Amino acid sequence: MNTFSPIVLFTYRRLGPLQKTIQSLKENYLASQSDLYIFSDAAKSDSDSEAVNAVREYIHSIDDFKTITIFEAARNKGLASSIIDGVTQILKIHDTVIVLEDDLVSSRNFLNFMNEALDFYREEPKVFSIAGFSMPIKSNTKFDNYFTQRSSSHGWAIWKDRWMRIDWAVSDYNEFKSNRKLKHSFNKMGSDMSGMLDRQMQGKINSWAIRWCYHQFKYGLFSVHAINSKIENVGFTIDASNTTEKYNRFKTILDNGVKTSFLFSPDIRLDPKIIKQFTKPFSILLRIKYKAINLFQ
Repeated sequence: MNTFSPIVLFTYRRLGPLQKTIQSLKENYLASQSDLYIFSDAAKSDSDSEAVNAVREYIHSIDDFKTITIFEAARNKGLASSIIDGVTQILKIHDTVIVLEDDLVSSRNFLNFMNEALDFYREEPKVFSIAGFSMPIKSNTKFDNYFTQRSSSHGWAIWKDRWMRIDWAVSDYNEFKSNRKLKHSFNKMGSDMSGMLDRQMQGKINSWAIRWCYHQFKYGLFSVHAINSKIENVGFTIDASNTTEKYNRFKTILDNGVKTSFLFSPDIRLDPKIIKQFTKPFSILLRIKYKAINLFQ
């Protein structure tokens, strides 16, 4: 592999988590050989302007990557539109992207894993995306990955041909919402899936990720996940855009970063024992438990 996938980073107003994200990314083995694109969203209100300006001042000081290109939005787009538009823009000039948000700490071998996985599964149409994040998984597999049918938005990668096929309008939603069997199938990767899609289509939330996951479900596609997580989310704070949880049900163990060459499974299928562990944080009982913990703390 002579060239490496560009990194696309989305940021808004949280300087502290962003600095952690950048510092860990700079420590990656392949950082100096990777192009970095940064999309900075504009302030939604005057109260956010100072924080956004601090972020923008900081991103102009970043170095140690092959190239750095910064896009500063003139108006607030929100996370969903920022990601959809930004990833689409970069995929017009590159065949792949590795995507991060400003609250994700990576292991030193994160870029190695993502690039190698993109290369290994490039010609495998059943594979939709690569995920650097994983819950702690107990498995005796000899491979460095497993498969799910639920993509992760915590440090991910995708190919142009997969991304460009996504129907962001979810044009068949009316058919889906009245089909209990389809909803049940969608929820096999987490009890929250169909409800989240319903809220998205009702305008109650604005999530790019649930539409992304629905596309994957609709066409029976798979995500590749690192068996040892290469990503840790440090963004569960009160000023987060998409969550205000103080206690994180997605707490994981970050890879020690030593390994730089990975063994990928050619057998694309779900392992029931792994899927049981993977879906646990999305179970109804655990979601209720953490909601109560965060409510009363």
